[in-house]
Amino acid sequence: MTASQLKIPATYMRGGTSKGVFFNLADLPEPAQQPGEARDQLLMRVIGSPDAYGKQIDGMGGATSSTSKTVIVSKSSQADHDVDYLFGQVSIDKPFVDWSGNCGNLSAAVGPFAIHAGLIDAERLPQNGVVSVRVWQANIRKTIVVHVPIRNGQVQETGDLELDGVTFPAAEIQVDFMQPSDGVMFPTGHLIDQLQVEGVGSFEATMINAGIPTIFIDAESLRYQGTELQEAINNDEQALETFEKIRAYGAMKMGLIDSLDQAQSRQHTPKVAFVAGAKSYLASSGKAVDATEVDLLVRALSMGKLHHAMMGTAAVAIAAAACVPGTLVNRAAGGGERKSVTFGHPSGTLKVGAAASCDEQGWQVEKAVMSRSARILMEGFVRVPSDVFVN
Repeated sequence: MTASQLKIPATYMRGGTSKGVFFNLADLPEPAQQPGEARDQLLMRVIGSPDAYGKQIDGMGGATSSTSKTVIVSKSSQADHDVDYLFGQVSIDKPFVDWSGNCGNLSAAVGPFAIHAGLIDAERLPQNGVVSVRVWQANIRKTIVVHVPIRNGQVQETGDLELDGVTFPAAEIQVDFMQPSDGVMFPTGHLIDQLQVEGVGSFEATMINAGIPTIFIDAESLRYQGTELQEAINNDEQALETFEKIRAYGAMKMGLIDSLDQAQSRQHTPKVAFVAGAKSYLASSGKAVDATEVDLLVRALSMGKLHHAMMGTAAVAIAAAACVPGTLVNRAAGGGERKSVTFGHPSGTLKVGAAASCDEQGWQVEKAVMSRSARILMEGFVRVPSDVFVN
């Protein structure tokens, strides 16, 4: 018997340099309204995974870590918050959804989506102005405040903010990541560790849990300049294997996994990145980035590939680490105390602010701030075969 298709309300949105399929929790089929296999099966089928061809042709995914994403939003179950936001990073070629972290770029789109979906009370919305949407990020149990511009009673989506990595300008949305470190910001207890990776070598590493768990390595120790673009890394299988080994050993040292093989099912976290001092280079668009425009260079990998720009959560980690004197990131930025940093990534530059302080509990960051933009690309329904929940 030929299965019919389920028709599910959905919104396709860009947030920052990522895009994904957004759902109102109440609109999901009942089996997928709770965490578990049914939800994962549905989201994988929506995105078009697992796809042995690595193309996601039969789904909404774009066959990159930046576009293989899903978001579920609902009225908040937390006091003093407007909505709960759950992020699912869908593996492209393997059958799983990684729920271990947040997407900082799509965080910017959660506020506009919540308004679009009627999850924010109408009396909260000004005719013209900015509404601050308090978001509970359910994956990492953190607060994000998304400042959404409103014009003529509607979310303002068009504007003149240009983001490197996004072709067209749009309206600016300030995103505040509140207390982004999860417990101990430096889980090893050190600002710099010596990370021993079997079969690869020993590296200085700063391992931080702020925004998203991230392992920072000095570019020179890996024989890189920090100016590399995607092709230089993603077309080098040996390089990708090396970075994955570093990521797995770093995850063990950070206490995120108990055995190295667990890293295979935890692709979204931690991230691994390499840093270098400021240098001039040509971005992927051909735009010239001058050394005087940036404090340092950062290249980060996501889901096993070099990211085309920078993950929003990793930008929070960069800002937090840069503001702590003595880390590899701070050292690459020239050292000293700072409250913001501008870094070069493959698509251009990004400025992000953070204020770090140290007390008897160690280093903490109260808030990290960056400007993003977001836009609805398509709204309506996604369709998936109705046998999606059948094992």
